[in-house]
Amino acid sequence: MIRTRFAPSPTGFLHVGGLRTALYNYLFARKNNGKFILRIEDTDRNRIVENAVENLLETLKWIGLEFDEGPIYGGPYAPYIQSERFNIYKKYADELLKSGAAYRCFCTPERLEEMRKEQEHRHEAPMYDRKCLGLSTVEIEKNLASGVPFVIRQKIPHERTIKIEDLIRGNVYFDCKTIDDQILVKSDGYPTYHLANVVDDHLMEISHVIRGEEWLPSTPKHILLYEAFGWEPPKFAHIPLLLNPDRTKLSKRQNDVSVEEYRAKGYLKEAVINFIAFLGWHPGKNITKEIYSLEELIKEFSLEQVHKSGAIFNIKKLDWYNWQWRRKIYFEKLNAMAHIQEPTVKISADTKENHAYTFKKPETFEKFQLLRGAELLKIAEQYINPDWKKERELLLKALVTIEEKILQQPQKTSDYVKFYFEDPTPNKSLILNEKMQVDEKTARMALTEAVVALEKLNDYYQEKIQKELMDVISRLGFTNGQVLWPIRVALTGEQFSPGAFEVIWALGKNRTLARLKSAINIFNI
Repeated sequence: MIRTRFAPSPTGFLHVGGLRTALYNYLFARKNNGKFILRIEDTDRNRIVENAVENLLETLKWIGLEFDEGPIYGGPYAPYIQSERFNIYKKYADELLKSGAAYRCFCTPERLEEMRKEQEHRHEAPMYDRKCLGLSTVEIEKNLASGVPFVIRQKIPHERTIKIEDLIRGNVYFDCKTIDDQILVKSDGYPTYHLANVVDDHLMEISHVIRGEEWLPSTPKHILLYEAFGWEPPKFAHIPLLLNPDRTKLSKRQNDVSVEEYRAKGYLKEAVINFIAFLGWHPGKNITKEIYSLEELIKEFSLEQVHKSGAIFNIKKLDWYNWQWRRKIYFEKLNAMAHIQEPTVKISADTKENHAYTFKKPETFEKFQLLRGAELLKIAEQYINPDWKKERELLLKALVTIEEKILQQPQKTSDYVKFYFEDPTPNKSLILNEKMQVDEKTARMALTEAVVALEKLNDYYQEKIQKELMDVISRLGFTNGQVLWPIRVALTGEQFSPGAFEVIWALGKNRTLARLKSAINIFNI
């Protein structure tokens, strides 16, 4: 059976790189009807952060990755926290000592530091000089009896070359002469990552180790440990590094690196998963689809499609995914609401997934528009002036007119709707527009005729507003821009805003007429 694991250290919040490792392990296990295991690797006691495990579990729960075994989940290979498996590691460390695959090192920190300085002076790579490898049994027993602190080191066979058969990188070769005698057990008795990792992966029957590229240089040490124990190693797959846009290793200096930070900023879990999945993986050369649910990713994922080169972490791409997923979820809700309002409603979407709703009765559409605004309010509420919520109908209609902007950048909502709640000062220079061929006479005529037409209008539905103003354009013999530009600018005070029909509908009859008349006055002075 396929068994993968995610084995983080509780040293802080979940890094986006850690999430990608967890995701790839999860996708591979689910795709192959296997098991996905969580193991907490907390043997480095100096780096443990309080509540890190709880934060990790909460984040993984939010993101939607469910484990089959692990802390709180239980399982046949419990415990799944390494600090609770101390005696297990001691047993296997003793086996390595007996077989000669490891040895005790009694060197003091001072001696090791002096050794490294000498190697650095000779421009040599820092490696343990094996001073303690040749200690006699008598010397070892004497040191042990005297309580001399020691570590246990792995004995690397320097005459060998280790071949790693990596599922992503192919065959990778390591000359053992370049590999240091790794510390397996520290002087406090705690195992290092290398020993605990290998022992646990074997005992928990992990079939595939999918981890970051940074662990590739450690893999020959792990292969040698498997050999020393007489165990079959799992299959290895080392996924590419995450990089900043300048191709340096992903760092907090250029991007937030914890998943919790993106959650706090309002990124959707669907967007985060989708974005993370594509950092180093793609479903295929000829596939252009980019929006994938977790279920769809499970169906498509394969290690063969994981890239070898580093993956650029582009925050703008994450923003794009967040926008697309917000749209997708929003319109799915909207479509369901539309069918509740009228089961026979006609819903159409263009190539850009812009949705149009056609109801039999205009009053049904008006009611639907308010429901639409209420959904947008849920998205943007934290970014809206609380005082504006007192005029709920105006607010909901205003939000509908900037629907796409809210879906893309909800944090800018207040800037986009401010003019609805604060009457603009008429700006003659902005109303006049040479390109649109709007001079003073044209502007005055357009605004005056618009007031006349809108005053007669009883049902303030958007389609009726549009019909009345199009009649004005036809009657005056003007272009659309010659009429709609001065109207829109008079109502908003903005060069860029939603269209005139939408603004008039949202503002309502009284506000619209008051602002248009105020603008007319500046041309009558």
